[in-house]
Amino acid sequence: MELFAASPAAWVAAVAVLGLVVGSFLNVVILRLPPLLEWRWRRECAQVPGVTVPAETGKPAGLVRPRSRCPSCRAPIRALHNIPVLSWLALRGRCAACQAPISPRYPLVELATAILSALVASRFGFTPEAGLALVLTWALVALTGIDLDHQLLPDLLTLPLLWIGLLASLAHDPGGALALPASPQDAILGAAGGYAFLWLVFQLFRLLTGKEGMGYGDFKLFAAAGVWLGWQMLPLVLLLSAVVGATVGLVMIAAKRHGRGIPIPFGPFLAGATWIAALWGPTIVDAYLGVAGLR
Repeated sequence: MELFAASPAAWVAAVAVLGLVVGSFLNVVILRLPPLLEWRWRRECAQVPGVTVPAETGKPAGLVRPRSRCPSCRAPIRALHNIPVLSWLALRGRCAACQAPISPRYPLVELATAILSALVASRFGFTPEAGLALVLTWALVALTGIDLDHQLLPDLLTLPLLWIGLLASLAHDPGGALALPASPQDAILGAAGGYAFLWLVFQLFRLLTGKEGMGYGDFKLFAAAGVWLGWQMLPLVLLLSAVVGATVGLVMIAAKRHGRGIPIPFGPFLAGATWIAALWGPTIVDAYLGVAGLR
């Protein structure tokens, strides 16, 4: 502890290594959680009278057990071959047993989690706020991966994220210069404002077009952003996510990699904007007010 407090470089390096390990677990969460939730939903639906569901194919793998296996040959992955990033590079992106290619997504998620974690450690230093920001970061990485794959933001992740933020607000420092954590009053207003705003946008869009422009998971994630950052940061989060989302969507359509009628998940942009606002929100707002001559 004394080393981390005295040496910012050691603290950042240690958190980066921790981020690699956590990123490896987040790969498991992204891959296994949606099938596990679907299996649970099917079992719940089967208990409703008059509802017919497809026959069960067996409970999918949990988040901890069984051990990870090769998707092609189902051979268990040895601990030596499960070292974040390094094992993928040493094996040249192939299974040690059958030589089937292993998606580069796994080391990319691990590396991204490590980089984001290191930035958090550098920004917040060796403080309790850094721990909170790491929890937020890891949850946002998992939500981003799941939403990209399934257009789903599970309550199992968004709701605990919201409640953890509310509890963290009790440790708010009124004299602090960073965005985390928000005060209890700002957090509560942020939760209500975030959810209500996107819910109203959803209802208005459905009224005008007859289509659903986003899911309820987006409302809950925006509410969680309001809890962690306070209601004052919601406009910044919404602006960043909308601008980046629209830009990416237009680029994908222009490159003919995405049809106009195919929905693009909003969760990843919302998660990215929340993370940026958590680290640099006050700085961005102050810079804008200065350029606009409002300060």
